[in-house]
Amino acid sequence: MATGVDIKQLLESGAHFGHKASRWHPKMAPNIHSKRDGNHIIDLTKTVEGLEKALAFLTDTAAAGKQVLLVSTKRQAKDAIKATAEATGMPYVSERWLGGMLTNQNTIGGRIKHLKDLESRMATGELAAKYNKLEVQRYEEEIEAMNQMYGGIKEMAAKPGAVLVIDVLEDINAVREAKKLGIPIVALIDTNVDPSLANYPIPCNDDATKTISLILDYVEKAILVGKAKNKVTGDSEQVTDKPKAKAKKDESDVAAKAPEEAVEAVEAVKGIG
Repeated sequence: MATGVDIKQLLESGAHFGHKASRWHPKMAPNIHSKRDGNHIIDLTKTVEGLEKALAFLTDTAAAGKQVLLVSTKRQAKDAIKATAEATGMPYVSERWLGGMLTNQNTIGGRIKHLKDLESRMATGELAAKYNKLEVQRYEEEIEAMNQMYGGIKEMAAKPGAVLVIDVLEDINAVREAKKLGIPIVALIDTNVDPSLANYPIPCNDDATKTISLILDYVEKAILVGKAKNKVTGDSEQVTDKPKAKAKKDESDVAAKAPEEAVEAVEAVKGIG
């Protein structure tokens, strides 16, 4: 896909600012441009390269009808992750990563089922009819608390097609669970992070709000392009299936005719199809 990644925008967002040289991860060496005032400077040409690969993968994932789980529990990215997830209709985790969110579907699935059941009973008025105001209030508080934990993954598939992580060190448990299940990982990789932890590493500042917002803008567009492709493909298949179904019906109808007529009719139907 044509991503339109603008290296100037990356520069203006501060994407090139790495951590202190003393905190670097040696595997990040190929992505480091230079050192300034004791801090590493990330090579933005490597950022563009990594971002373009990641965006193409996310578009393909969405085009295949698969989900992208967006993860960031760090303060400066929580709201942005949630906004991107809601704009793209994708699952997200922005509060706290609970152990087993990916690897223990029985437990997590049970909690989500309980949450949905409570929400349904609250919406229909069943709880209000059965319990007093104080008890109903407690159920409301339980629903709110559970939505804080599970609200972003209520509609998540058992195994999403990809996981996007803003800060690998902050959300290392999400990375570990994704790797255990063989789920591809897209991640922002700062100079203090091992880039091999991600299948699609994006070398850049993972702390600056402007950088995170810019990267997520690109991510949002890539996912939406993929979802649009998925819709077009789905619509096209539905349209294509109708003539095929009709052709099969026509073919069976003519089979009852005289042998010579049947052969000619079948060949005509195949020619049209």
